[in-house]
Amino acid sequence: MTTLLYDGSFDGLLTAVFEVFEYRYQDVEIAGKQNFYQENIFAEIHEVITQSDKADRVFQKLEENIGRSGVHQLLKTFLSEDQEREHLILSAVKQSIKHSDKNILQNYADEDMLKISKICKSVDRERHRMTAFVRFEKMQDGVFFAKIDPDFDVLPLIRKHFKDRYQDQKWMIYDLRRNYGILYDLENCEFFYPEEKLDLHQYQQKFHDEEQNYQTLWQRYFTKTNITERKNLKLHVQHVPKRYWKYLTEKW
Repeated sequence: MTTLLYDGSFDGLLTAVFEVFEYRYQDVEIAGKQNFYQENIFAEIHEVITQSDKADRVFQKLEENIGRSGVHQLLKTFLSEDQEREHLILSAVKQSIKHSDKNILQNYADEDMLKISKICKSVDRERHRMTAFVRFEKMQDGVFFAKIDPDFDVLPLIRKHFKDRYQDQKWMIYDLRRNYGILYDLENCEFFYPEEKLDLHQYQQKFHDEEQNYQTLWQRYFTKTNITERKNLKLHVQHVPKRYWKYLTEKW
């Protein structure tokens, strides 16, 4: 067994996939360095250095065989952080090369392709909920800040939605679990990676003077428009799962 260790990035994974074919590895697995634990001391380790030219060649080949939408499905599989994501993506690449005339991702008789389909549905659901449940809070510097804690790494999938929707104001969305975020400054919309995790206590001290008033008004509106006699908690939780409540202003 040969284990290819990559840096945890999508380009790194595509580079590893390229080298599986380049070095003609047969009995092989791909693993991120941050999650790898060597159980077999006799296993061969191959460290992958991310190379954009190799990643681009794999990307282009996939576009030819499964289309841009198919590549997007593999990206969502990667962002799911599923323990088998490297295996599933390598399996999809191998099958796309072997059956270049077919859309292998629609072959649900194959266990790996079926799992990719299920993963993509879960990621899409989480992406949709993030666009619906994000709550921005105005900070002292005028930037609108939102914190999220999604089950999957969906920030790359929601960036365009928020960039298109809020073009007239500065905003940031920060993933508490993965310690990185998106910053839009009216011109550029880029990812940022702070050295330290967000301190929630210090963060609340940096609210704009108007923010608490806005939050109070919104909470009162939510309370007043709620009809007690028509309360259906079961249906409510079905549409707004409780794990999202801690970041919804109206639920505080």
